[in-house]
Amino acid sequence: MALHVRGVVLPGCEPRDLWLVGDRVTYEPVKDAETVADGGWIVPGLVDAHCHLGIARGAKPVTSLDQARGLAYLDRDSGVLALRDAGSPFPYPELDDEPDIPRLARAGRHVAPPKRYLRDIGTEVPAEEVAATVTAQAKAGTGWVKIVGDWLDRGVGDLAPAWDAATMTAAVEAAHAAGARAATHTFSEEGVEIMVRAGVDSVEHGTGLSLDLIDLMARQGTALVPTMINIRTFGGIADQARAKFEGYADHMLALRDRFPAVVRAAHEAGVPVYVGTDAGGGINHGQAAEEMLLLHEAGLPAEAVLAAGTWKAREWLGFPGLVEGGLADLVVYPEDPREDLRVLRAPQRIVLRGKVVK
Repeated sequence: MALHVRGVVLPGCEPRDLWLVGDRVTYEPVKDAETVADGGWIVPGLVDAHCHLGIARGAKPVTSLDQARGLAYLDRDSGVLALRDAGSPFPYPELDDEPDIPRLARAGRHVAPPKRYLRDIGTEVPAEEVAATVTAQAKAGTGWVKIVGDWLDRGVGDLAPAWDAATMTAAVEAAHAAGARAATHTFSEEGVEIMVRAGVDSVEHGTGLSLDLIDLMARQGTALVPTMINIRTFGGIADQARAKFEGYADHMLALRDRFPAVVRAAHEAGVPVYVGTDAGGGINHGQAAEEMLLLHEAGLPAEAVLAAGTWKAREWLGFPGLVEGGLADLVVYPEDPREDLRVLRAPQRIVLRGKVVK
């Protein structure tokens, strides 16, 4: 049966009618459609553009499809209807088109340096194997590869690039040659500079970004997914590391404290910024609304935050929004989230793939 919804379809300002026929949107009236929402403000579903369905609490790989599916349900029931899994140690291609979970774009397994990343999470390879491993992981994902750009180097006692610059540049080139976009984890100044200059498609976290690199990202169209919720955990990371790595601990705190200004500068420079929570491991799923509030707190206007977590993010990931012929995903809110983003915490109606979830 076709569904009918009426409300203000953001970013518009006037009430409109739309119909959901199967998994598609139309603005042409459909006879006998069931009205499931009349009034309110409508968005095409929230997006978490950096999460991990394959990583359970404690940074351990999930062990079953049901476990990964359960994490996806937490996101869906909060109004998140599209996900980008930014690296999974557990393969789950069976979920790609499952009707009850959010739309999925996903990377394969993280490509990481040996003995310098989270245990059992990445594919850890030396420099000479990085490009070939990226090529293989491009086939394991659905259009994305995740490259670890830096991590703690115990020999240095601080953050350091995962490999030399030539190897990391070749990794990005290998991803593109395989038809995939490359996302990179970076915290450090040196790591993010290497990867941005290498032409990476999205910077995950990006705490080390400089104003010069922000300008380059804007010119290149390189996206930033700040994961503000993750960055707020840097205090705990520093506390745990301080006894052995005091310089690293101080560095992490400095990166945390400057980051809101970095994100604001990126937005103002025209860098595409998207919402991502880094859910999985130590961060709970279903927190896209909280991430959006933190972006607003950092200085992004409310409508820019909404775009970063809904219609623009869906377009970036290849999931058309509430346009003629678009995908039949939407969330209805009782008040205008542009006036108060806290409204996003309490969706009134959720429709996924043309079916009412809530």
